[in-house]
Amino acid sequence: MANKQIIKERRLQDDAWKVVTLVDGEAPFDVCLPVGPLLVPVSVWKAKKSCLIAREYEHGTPLGIWLAPEDDIAEIAADIDDFTVIAVHFPKFTDGRGYSTARLLRERYGYDGELRAFGDIGRDQIFFLNGVGFDAFVIGEGKSAEEALAAFDDFPESYQGNAVQPLPLFRRRAA
Repeated sequence: MANKQIIKERRLQDDAWKVVTLVDGEAPFDVCLPVGPLLVPVSVWKAKKSCLIAREYEHGTPLGIWLAPEDDIAEIAADIDDFTVIAVHFPKFTDGRGYSTARLLRERYGYDGELRAFGDIGRDQIFFLNGVGFDAFVIGEGKSAEEALAAFDDFPESYQGNAVQPLPLFRRRAA
């Protein structure tokens, strides 16, 4: 089976990460963890933290976490350095809470690892998601990752400051 493709570092790359989800009625502690790099939901992280850390440090298996829109970043703040990837789920195109989550992770909590957007992500969001700190993108079902790559070139400049360019355009030019 071929790996799925993601946009990372402004190019298409293979992605071996597996997203762990809970089946209806399944308790976080009962989740069977597959082999390989995992992105686990916050509830599984809290229930299986010692097991996941052991996988990472004893076996060299990269560890990531994914946040749902309703998850509180403060719950994982002390553990941020344990994650190779933090992914933020966008359940639907119109749900913008993940933008704030990314900005908080980068600016308040100082997360400097891979920050991935996944879910209902399309080309129209890429430029703005990158501006708040996302550097990897899993494009939604039925959408073209190749076409989404062009979004990085949609705007030559950003007028307002953001996580990538903290100074607004008029301040950058004056300096």
